[in-house]
Amino acid sequence: MSSLSSGSRLAAVVLASGALLAAAFPAAATGHHHNHPAPHPERSVVALGAVHFNGPGRGHRPGQGLDAEWVTVTNNSRRPVELKGWTLSDAQHHSYRFHALRLGAHKSVKVHTGTGRDSGRDVYQNRHASIWDRAGDTATLRNARGRITDTESWGRHHR
Repeated sequence: MSSLSSGSRLAAVVLASGALLAAAFPAAATGHHHNHPAPHPERSVVALGAVHFNGPGRGHRPGQGLDAEWVTVTNNSRRPVELKGWTLSDAQHHSYRFHALRLGAHKSVKVHTGTGRDSGRDVYQNRHASIWDRAGDTATLRNARGRITDTESWGRHHR
């Protein structure tokens, strides 16, 4: 008889645990998300912003004004973020690696293609040719561990 009452107690515990899980996770327990796609992962606090093209196109000459071609990287958090080791790349795998740069809370930095003197607001890739294709490209921002934190696509690559 004691084994029967132990079995009954065990069954009651299992049923009670199931009820607690259903109460704690009602959407999952009732299947509300069954027909909906999984939610997108939360964006990183550091994200890509505006992209300014200066690539091949009307009136462009190689090497002309590459400091006017840039991508903005923005820290959307309340705390500074160290960008050392982060990378910014395009669809053709041209890559820029950030050196020691502490990006303040709610601040942005422009990553210019051309040459110039790095500051807290502007950094330069020191390239002699445009990398952002105005007809279509993808900018990818990766953290120091190599994980993608944000992408921005436009033109023919953006589908």
